[in-house]
Amino acid sequence: MNYAEFQKQVCLSRQDICRQAFADNRKSIRVKKEITVVKNLERIFSATLKISNKKGFQAMSMRDLGRETKLSMGALYSYFSSKEELLAMLQHQRRSITRRILQENIEEQSEPAARLRTAILTHLYLSEAMQPWFYFSYMEAKNLSKAEQRLAVASERYTEQIFADIITQGQASGSFVTRDPQLTASVIKAMLQDWYLKRSKYAGRKISVDQYARFILKFVESFISDVKENMPYNEKSSL
Repeated sequence: MNYAEFQKQVCLSRQDICRQAFADNRKSIRVKKEITVVKNLERIFSATLKISNKKGFQAMSMRDLGRETKLSMGALYSYFSSKEELLAMLQHQRRSITRRILQENIEEQSEPAARLRTAILTHLYLSEAMQPWFYFSYMEAKNLSKAEQRLAVASERYTEQIFADIITQGQASGSFVTRDPQLTASVIKAMLQDWYLKRSKYAGRKISVDQYARFILKFVESFISDVKENMPYNEKSSL
């Protein structure tokens, strides 16, 4: 699977994201006409990500958001009661989309090696398709309420645990050599985060998302199938 194929397989239009946001927040959103809500949530979310990724969510004022969306203060508050609620809404949508698509794609695979490849590619390609959302989610986690911070941490641990569990399953079946599953999963997660947090670095080097995907897969697969695993530590460290 490459990025173009992923885009064909996974529907991630802004309208679909906003439609799901309406479904998840129907009780708190005062506007009830779906077509209007989806259209305005799309404007609100896009403007929030644009402004926040330039100067930070905390520095964004409601007047900034009103100017960018061309919506009045009253109209904005029909969709959320405070900036904090808007922040939580954005974070929730990114988390729920990531969890759903990861689960759907991984469940299609049965072999540990295929499951790990699918998990890595799905996470990477999701972060490419939703780069402003992933960047925003990571950078603004510190501004969440304590309850929302716990949800953010749980989400990070959830995706990392997916990798760890697959690696553990692969070791049990003999597909992978013995490595620390949790540390390996942490390194995989860090490499995936580097793509969407330091986008300009890779753009400057003219590295595409598919090139990065191939590198990560080769890096991880060579590590978890390394025949040098049983060498004494000193011999391995001198290689």
